[in-house]
Amino acid sequence: MVFQDSNLFAHLTAKKNITLGLKKVLGLSADEAEEKAIEHLEQVGLADQRDSYPAELSGGQKQRVGIARALAIDPELILFDEPTSALDPELIAEVLSVMRDLAEQGTTMLCVTHQMDFARSVASRLTFLEDGEIRERGPPEQLFENPSHERTKQFLGELAEEYWW
Repeated sequence: MVFQDSNLFAHLTAKKNITLGLKKVLGLSADEAEEKAIEHLEQVGLADQRDSYPAELSGGQKQRVGIARALAIDPELILFDEPTSALDPELIAEVLSVMRDLAEQGTTMLCVTHQMDFARSVASRLTFLEDGEIRERGPPEQLFENPSHERTKQFLGELAEEYWW
């Protein structure tokens, strides 16, 4: 899972934030864990930050370390809980770029987001939730072009005034 706040251990480097779970939970050797950590830090564009502590990283970099940590356990599914909610616009682009790459590689992701343009371009299925209930779900084209639920129409109409579609 990748959280809104990266939930990195402040006293551990980026690499050690990844290797900790690999060693303690999965039982990997220190060398195996380090190899996986470096591989996934490279995947998210942060190999050069492996020895940096969270306080030395931007918000986007912290989120990418969180993504590398999630990838390191070879998950079938990654859950993203508003991974860009606390980021500046420049940093949002960094995180969404990594997530877009994961989608292109076939990684299964369940993502709670308000980044509607991103969701529209990457998702195979969208679910519109309100007050903890599913209002509508389907392919992005259906929800954006022909929503069937009145609340979905209202939500997208409000967004259309603010954004591009």
